[in-house]
Amino acid sequence: MKTLRRLLFSGVLLPTMLFAQDKLPVTSGSPVVFAHITDIHIGVGTAEEDLERTVYDINTNDTIEFVIITGDITEFGNKGEIELAKKILDRLNKPWYIVPGNHDTKWSESGCNDFNKIFGGDTFSFQHKGTWFLGTNSGPNMRMGPGQTPRENIVWLEQQLKTIGKDAPIVYVNHYPQDPGLNNWYVVLDMLRGYNVKLFMCGHGHSNKLLDIEGVTGIMGRSNLRARDSIGGYNIVTIGNGKISYREKKPTMASQAPWYSGNWDPASRPAWNTAVTRPDFRVNDSFPSVRVKWMNQESADLGGGMAMDGKMTYYADGAGTISAVNNKSGKKHWTHKANSKIYSTPVIHGKLLWVALASGTIIALDKKTGLPKDSLNTNGALVSTPAIHGDTLFVAGSDGHSRAWHLGQRRLIWDFDSVNNFVETRPLVKDGFLYFGSWGNEFYALETATGKLAWKWGNGSKSRMLAPAAVWPEIAAGKLFIVAPDRFMTALDPATGREIWRHQDKTHWVRESMGISRDSSLVFVKTTQGRVLAIDAASESRRVRWQAPVAEGFEIAPTPIVEYNNVVFVPFHSGLVVALDKNTGALIWKRKLTNCLVTSLLPAGKNKLLASTMDGLVAMLEW
Repeated sequence: MKTLRRLLFSGVLLPTMLFAQDKLPVTSGSPVVFAHITDIHIGVGTAEEDLERTVYDINTNDTIEFVIITGDITEFGNKGEIELAKKILDRLNKPWYIVPGNHDTKWSESGCNDFNKIFGGDTFSFQHKGTWFLGTNSGPNMRMGPGQTPRENIVWLEQQLKTIGKDAPIVYVNHYPQDPGLNNWYVVLDMLRGYNVKLFMCGHGHSNKLLDIEGVTGIMGRSNLRARDSIGGYNIVTIGNGKISYREKKPTMASQAPWYSGNWDPASRPAWNTAVTRPDFRVNDSFPSVRVKWMNQESADLGGGMAMDGKMTYYADGAGTISAVNNKSGKKHWTHKANSKIYSTPVIHGKLLWVALASGTIIALDKKTGLPKDSLNTNGALVSTPAIHGDTLFVAGSDGHSRAWHLGQRRLIWDFDSVNNFVETRPLVKDGFLYFGSWGNEFYALETATGKLAWKWGNGSKSRMLAPAAVWPEIAAGKLFIVAPDRFMTALDPATGREIWRHQDKTHWVRESMGISRDSSLVFVKTTQGRVLAIDAASESRRVRWQAPVAEGFEIAPTPIVEYNNVVFVPFHSGLVVALDKNTGALIWKRKLTNCLVTSLLPAGKNKLLASTMDGLVAMLEW
């Protein structure tokens, strides 16, 4: 491996005759030739060497004019992986264009903020020899759920299309295939239908595959990883002379015959299908008593929650805009623009609103005016939500630290520096302890006064993806409850971390969404089968009090369940909100707001509920 790297980057060239058959004659109206790389996964096994070989291979092929890279650049989206990928890709001797994939966004300790800083953004738009190439992000954006093109990318795409016009040939690029694997696939397709889209390019599936995207050609490219082979690879795309072809290319080896060849007529309009599938909102007709009093459509994702104080509600979006809205009308009272993505829930302390930015700063705004009043700095990114108890603000970050500040005296009280991996949750403060999990498969209890570790618990899993990290922990009936993607529900002793009970249901697979009743008698959990259970909090073993008569299908939204006035509100990744009777689990109503993840639910009084969704909706429901 070291020998190969010396050959690649010391100026010593491997035999150029290997690429002779790739060279095309340059004539007037010559074809467009570019490389398609995808699913690099820096951080996994041979990924670094596989990418270095591909970069060398492309550099020694003079016919390749540019490179398009369609996501999953890294395994976990962390800063070190992104910087290493950028370092290798910068060695390309021709232009390259890049978008993130789900591994770069969901598992990122900065909520993709570092990706945007290091690569310069998560979209691209350029014209080459008369064809426009448009690339967007794919999500899931920090919060677990199906893929989703970010709301801010949708707004961007709409602006780009207005500039391009209806006739120019377009190649649309995303990490995912443009199908229901993306919650809002149809929004992009309906936007593109009036335009001359010639090709959809994607990755995600790690294999070469021809796709039909509602009548338009789609191409999925192979992963750059070698997998079980001895060498990785990519694709060379050639467009010209009325044809388009895809050829797989393995570094230092002759490219293969085209595995796909199709027609390419820049002047002909795409033959879009007319019979297409779109999300079904007919469930709303079954519950006419539920209505939307007001709804705001923000121009960016809403990945965090909301905070309410009297007549006002506060929330922040993925583009860094913090808003204060009137609960009665939904009208904006003020907005503040922060120079960072935001995935945390604002917290209120007296006259100030504190918000954690993905950049690592916690800012304080005046609740009435939105003007900046104070700030606190950490040494890394922040995608978790702060907790406030009395005059102390607690925050667990992405830099391996959990900190406590005295807000009145504006001083750091303590700094616990031994958190394994990053924190995404909202810490729970209760009876002198701070509780939270991390993506390092560890769950912590710290003394709130000193920051000293009281106890630490692990679920025994070797995969960080199974950690109890996204769940908002709760305490009820003297037990600390958590659920995790390992499908276990666990009850711990809050003082010692001792397991009271731990249960994996073979039928009802819990994941990350749970909540407790206001009287602390029940723990509500949602399953990946789309069911809802109420667990007896006082029982010394797992005891189901009721199962609701709902089964919504595959479901992975991590958003907490809330109860108010004997009504349990359950969020789903399909944009659905379900209301259940707290004592029996009986269905009261359903409301589908959109087809994207419900990111927070906030009771707003009798028969009123505020809901936010990942695609930028904030709605006040009444019934």
